Amino acid sequence: AYERRFPTCPLIPMFVASDTVSEYKSEDKAIHVIERRCKLDIDAPRLLKKIAGVDYVYFIQKNSLNRRERTLHIEAYNETFSNRVIINEHCSYTVHPDNEDWTCFEQSASLDIKSFFGFESTVEKIAMKQYTSNIKKGKEIIEYYLKQLEEEGITFVPRWTPPVECKLESNTSHTRHLVSPAVNIPDSATKEALNNKEILNTSGSPSEPTAGTPDDKLDADYIKRYLGDLTPMQESCLIRLRQWLQETHKGKIPKDEHILRFLRARDFNIDKAREILCQSLTWRKQHQVDYILDTWNPPQVLQDYYAGGWHHHDKDGRPLYVLRLGQMDTKGLVRALGEEALLRYVLSINEEGLRRCEENTKVFGRPISSWTCLVDLEGLNMRHLWRPGVKALLRIIEVVEANYPETLGRLLILRAPRVFPVLWTLVSPFIDDNTRKKFLIYAGNDYQGPGGLLDYIDKEIIPDFLGGECMCEVPEGGLVPKSLYRTAEELENEDIKLWTETIYQSASVFKGAPHEVLIQIVDASSVITWDFDVCKGDIVFNIFHSKRAPQPPKKDSLGAHSITSPGGNNVQLIDKVWQLGRDYSMVESPLICKEGESVQGSHVTRWPGFYILQWKFHSMPACATTNLPRVDDVLASLQVSSHKCKVMYYTEVIGSEDFRGSMTSLESSHSGFSQLSAATTSSSQSHSSSMISR
Repeated sequence: AYERRFPTCPLIPMFVASDTVSEYKSEDKAIHVIERRCKLDIDAPRLLKKIAGVDYVYFIQKNSLNRRERTLHIEAYNETFSNRVIINEHCSYTVHPDNEDWTCFEQSASLDIKSFFGFESTVEKIAMKQYTSNIKKGKEIIEYYLKQLEEEGITFVPRWTPPVECKLESNTSHTRHLVSPAVNIPDSATKEALNNKEILNTSGSPSEPTAGTPDDKLDADYIKRYLGDLTPMQESCLIRLRQWLQETHKGKIPKDEHILRFLRARDFNIDKAREILCQSLTWRKQHQVDYILDTWNPPQVLQDYYAGGWHHHDKDGRPLYVLRLGQMDTKGLVRALGEEALLRYVLSINEEGLRRCEENTKVFGRPISSWTCLVDLEGLNMRHLWRPGVKALLRIIEVVEANYPETLGRLLILRAPRVFPVLWTLVSPFIDDNTRKKFLIYAGNDYQGPGGLLDYIDKEIIPDFLGGECMCEVPEGGLVPKSLYRTAEELENEDIKLWTETIYQSASVFKGAPHEVLIQIVDASSVITWDFDVCKGDIVFNIFHSKRAPQPPKKDSLGAHSITSPGGNNVQLIDKVWQLGRDYSMVESPLICKEGESVQGSHVTRWPGFYILQWKFHSMPACATTNLPRVDDVLASLQVSSHKCKVMYYTEVIGSEDFRGSMTSLESSHSGFSQLSAATTSSSQSHSSSMISR
């Protein structure tokens, strides 16, 4: 269908003609490469054409069809004005890795205008307009030619098979192609058989339904057992997002069930789901949430006075959490513990909920991905509307909504008193619409009637304080003794301590105000290691060396200063009067890091002295011969709302005698949440090595 648009296409008016420049066909007819020179009549102002001295623009297009791997790759670049404007376009058609009936189409392009007779901005607008219209018409054109083929009776094209003399593999080789993802296929039939076995073992294992390898395939049994009903499109979104994470995320890959929660929270909009999932993964790493159940013990005050706990399960098999909010002294808990301790306790409850969902999935033999929460408001009064307490509640809701989407299956609110509408008015705007639909509110003893508690919870496990026969081990709450209250200063210090237990620190980077960290090295050949995430904006990471120590930061100095902001600190150490090459030197090449990327690396020091790690705001580079920024830089700048970046970092110095590893293991690698394409570059220097993988 694609080939039918040549030598010219009536559906693309600006495509006037094309001539074949070269053509290659492999002996086994698996590879067909054809290069054409295409003549385009660009929709540009007549004056611009006259100044440029051309009526038509010529492009070189190379189409590479690989029948063996079932791919079509298209490359195009401009021949006309190639010394002034550089245009590159890449397209590919591939078979979907997990469903042979689907075709995947990817397209990317770049535009770099060096100079164009002073009409650079005009040319940029024309190029963007043409490219946008081509994207919109691309699918329409393919469907037009597919329909044309169908009208001619061509509805099927036989799959390529190797010539008889080339068939050295067993007959199972061809069968394997019918179920294999669109990846590099091993040459030997033995490897193929092993791959088949791996896929069956991975998808069929009830104990570890993990994201697995790129060769994973979602079969019907796995979906039914662990994920629930999914449409083909929903399944495709899950596979694509999981595959993207495997390619770009350096840390622990979430399980399919967790990825699915974020997709459902954004109605399977893959871009929106990817954004909130990446933010959540960064947040989990910063606060070490993955280890909270193993490493954090709730203070005794919480164990005694927090009136909440897990209690069996509901009729759908969901874990049931009971919260006696009316019996809980929220003011006393906030005064005794502060917001951070309460927040951390709620996070531990949510982590326990995820664990219980996995357990119940195994017990009941069907996917259970959310829990039910029963909130008893008996005893709720104006004391619960204490402003700091409501503030803490709103913050907890905000964090839980962002990082545990689609985990609340149902919320049963019982015995709501008259004061409840006031609390609901304050809280409801902060709750997602989809979550609000899961709320069931009962006033007085309405929960005992038709449509009440018995519709959702078995009679045998209704708690005793609600008139049931089941003893509930949830603490009864009560007033927190005032002797346990802490002063505002104590709470503030405790809050800082709680969240800085993480080994990571936060910093803000402003335009003209980088953040710098000083490391003193006594012994040469020590190893400086770093690990940081770019939470907001784009930054440039540098490492400098100086024989003399920089002056301590002065808050009243414009040259070197320290700024504290809600997003983290900003410290500048390099004095304005220092000159690069005289007072200090650069020991590693600058590394540009995009928003969302995670960067890890090491540097083996050559000299003792003072090393400065610097995170600097990344400004958009201008074109070589004009002051105009490039198109992709302009588009990127639209996504940055201010001249402020945020980084979360950790550094450590390892003595050379303590470092047990090889030089090749000292690598700087970074995985980009925001990068969809894979490209690799590497550079090596004396005593250091760095590798960037996107």
